[in-house]
This record gives sequence, C-alpha cells and structure tokens, in this order.
Amino acid sequence: QVRLVESGGGLVQPGGSLRLSCAASGNIFTYNMAWHRQAPGKQRELVALSLSSGSTGYADSVQGRFTISRDNTKNTVYLQIDSLKPEDTAVYYCNTHPPSAYWGQGTQVTVSS
Repeated sequence: QVRLVESGGGLVQPGGSLRLSCAASGNIFTYNMAWHRQAPGKQRELVALSLSSGSTGYADSVQGRFTISRDNTKNTVYLQIDSLKPEDTAVYYCNTHPPSAYWGQGTQVTVSS
C-alpha cells in the first residue's frame, strides 16, 4: 500500500499562492491520484484529479485556480493553488483515486488577512 505525506501548507493572504506536495512511498506511475480537502465542519471533497493517462480534472469551485501535476520519477504529486480565497481554508490531503482507506495527516491551508 502506498503511503502518502503531504506538505507545503501554511497561512497566506487572500489572493496569494501555495504549492502543496504529496510524497508517495512507492511508485505512483500506474495510479490515478487526487487532492481532497476538508474544511472545518464540512465533509471531505475532491478538488483535483490526475489520471495515470495524463488527464486532469477539477471541482468547479477550484477550476482555473488550482493545478494538479505529478512527477512520477520523484513519486510526488503537486497542487499549485493560486488566487486563494478564505473559503479555500481546509486541510488538504492526497490519495489514490479511488481513494484507499489510508489517509495521511494532510497539510493545513489557512487563507486569512
């Protein structure tokens, strides 16, 4: 089972940017990968998807602001987040897609002035 470690979160002002990273313990070349987020009091939601074929997909709420990418040579998935909004505040997680039962600790993103 692939283990995942997220990093790169932080406190940022509205309109700012962050780049999140997800380091996998094994080869992700054949896996579809996804970023999810969970805001306080809300259910976890999928925000970005990277298929092993190279295709990507995004939730409507982040389309045009979030960019998912991957480096299979480094077994790492990235999430570039631009034009951050307060409603983007959440813990961000990566996982395979469909998600495995294992979830990492996530990385906190807080958008506030």
